[in-house]
Amino acid sequence: MSTENNQPENETPIETYVAPEASGGTPTGDNTMAMLCHLLSLTQFIIPIGNIVGPLILWLVKKDQDAFVDATGKEVLNFQISMTIYALVCLLLMLVFIGIILLPILMIVNVVFTIVAGIKANDGELYKYPFTIQFIK
Repeated sequence: MSTENNQPENETPIETYVAPEASGGTPTGDNTMAMLCHLLSLTQFIIPIGNIVGPLILWLVKKDQDAFVDATGKEVLNFQISMTIYALVCLLLMLVFIGIILLPILMIVNVVFTIVAGIKANDGELYKYPFTIQFIK
C-alpha cells in the first residue's frame, strides 16, 4: 500500500525547509505555529525558565511535521538559552551594581526581539536573532 515514492498513502510528505536567502522566495510552513514558538518564550514572566520550556515543547512536537517550525524552534531556543545565560551574568554583576542597570535592559531587548520575530514568523520569514550563541544546529 505505498505510492511510487515509497510513502504510505495516508502520510503527507514533509516539505524540506529552504532558507529564503537560498531559495529566493519565502519559506513554506505553518506560520502560526512558528509565531507561537516565538511568543511562547514570553511565558518566562509566568513560569521560571518558561522562555525555554514553552518553545522547546512546541518544537519537539512539531519539528518533524514542519521544516519551517523546525528552523524557527532552533532559532528561538538558541536565543532564549543565550538570554538566560546573559541574565545569569547580569545577576552576578549585581554584586558590583552594573547588573541593576543591565538586567532590565536585557529583559526589554528580549521582549522586543521576541515580538519582532513573532511578527516576522507570521509573515513567513525566518528571523535570525542577534546576540545568539548557536547551541542547537
